[in-house]
Amino acid sequence: MKLRLIKNNFCSPVQKKVSILDNDTFYFLNQSESFSEIGWYNINKKISKLWRYNQHYFDDLNSTGANYRKIFHKKLIENWIDENPLGIGVGWEPYPTSIRIVNWIKWQFSGNKLSDKCLRSLALQSRWLRKRVEWHILGNHLFANAKALIFAGLFFFEKESENWLKTGLKIVNDELEEQILNDGGNFERSPMYHSIFLEDLLDIINIAKVYSSIINEKNVNKWIKVANNMLKWMEAMLHPDGEISFFNDSALKNSSNFDQLKKYSDRLGIQYNYTKFRKIDHLNDSGYLRLSFNEAVLILDVAPIGPDYLPGHAHADTLSFELSIFGKRLMVNGGTSEYEIGKNRHSERSTKSHNTVEINGENSSEVWNSFRVAKRAYPFDLKIEESDKFLLVSCKHDGYKRLKGSPIHKREWKLFETSLIIKDNIKGSFKFAYAYFHLHPSITIFSENGKIFYLQMPNGEKVTLQVDKGKPFIETGFYSPEFGKKIESKCLKVLLIDKESCIKISW
Repeated sequence: MKLRLIKNNFCSPVQKKVSILDNDTFYFLNQSESFSEIGWYNINKKISKLWRYNQHYFDDLNSTGANYRKIFHKKLIENWIDENPLGIGVGWEPYPTSIRIVNWIKWQFSGNKLSDKCLRSLALQSRWLRKRVEWHILGNHLFANAKALIFAGLFFFEKESENWLKTGLKIVNDELEEQILNDGGNFERSPMYHSIFLEDLLDIINIAKVYSSIINEKNVNKWIKVANNMLKWMEAMLHPDGEISFFNDSALKNSSNFDQLKKYSDRLGIQYNYTKFRKIDHLNDSGYLRLSFNEAVLILDVAPIGPDYLPGHAHADTLSFELSIFGKRLMVNGGTSEYEIGKNRHSERSTKSHNTVEINGENSSEVWNSFRVAKRAYPFDLKIEESDKFLLVSCKHDGYKRLKGSPIHKREWKLFETSLIIKDNIKGSFKFAYAYFHLHPSITIFSENGKIFYLQMPNGEKVTLQVDKGKPFIETGFYSPEFGKKIESKCLKVLLIDKESCIKISW
């Protein structure tokens, strides 16, 4: 197939982290495997599907120092072609196919040359993808499919590739309207997937500039406006350490961070000015709040779990929060370490793995399987108050109304200059309820009387946590900051008494 004439250079994209440690060691999700032992789809060894997906992405082609491995990369591409017959194995599923198509084209744009054999395979993969667009999954999968069709449609210059381009552009423009909310947030309410989606959009802007005479300039300008809005949303959801907060499926190092995406947008000529946050920043459409007061940054979840028709990456985390003090994380949600069906995946999506209230041992939203939700919580009666002395947010949700007694959970956060008060109240009858407060693994905790707890930050700062109402317990928990990683941590668990609990954190 003929290639389209390039008008401009492809701007340097985000460099991926190195994932092939030597010619025989693949490293994904904090797990290394010998390629000579596992091949591309050896089913004899238990390897997660997500790990296999990563293997077939070919991210290493565009990773740090990739230029020094180009001979190996060329051999690896050809090995993939030889060892992966059409339609056989996980590598031919539409999502990894989409990412691989883009990575191979990026590799050529970075000064390498795909052989005729590779170009024929790339066209075959694009043709295959065009017939298998993931309309049944939607969300980020559909957007990734569209991105790959745009890349292939612009890269090749054939009548067939024009159809790929037309299909990809139609999906992208439709899905930007559907998936990006007015406040700039991705509709799945996952900071990690927001980052992935934003990078996809920046890549599309990038290749549109390469073939500047093909894509309508109005289209590109619209995409740039959306990208700016998405950067603003992402920045609001960051902790002071510059990394994302953990709401719904989120983990570090599985997507590009804000600094990488900001620098990428700069290279593309997209002007984005860092946000000067107010004391209260309300991401109204997606349903999150960022409160900033003196040394504290508080990020609140008063959001629906996601779009009703696509809750696959949702957790039962309604009315949860994360808190940083002195620039360090103090209270965190549990994070995400895997997608495989099982007890661990279910636990990480559960209410008790988040900083919120569990009633009768049930989840606020009925998460099940790996990517399913039955009845789900809806927040309501949100109230926000700001004064010189404090910031106040209260909200309710109806996720437990399905239980006998129809309990309604109400939470109130009151942030002062040097303290935070969190009150929980339940209206309606129930057997028992616990409020969970998960500490970052770097935090040490001890108590002298069982009511007042002393927390020490990693830099030595002291924080006091006082339980004014409720019966507290210290439990061992787990924190999953990355896929394939679980770290032991401490959790303060407070039994509600007379339907209420109240804690005060002072620094």
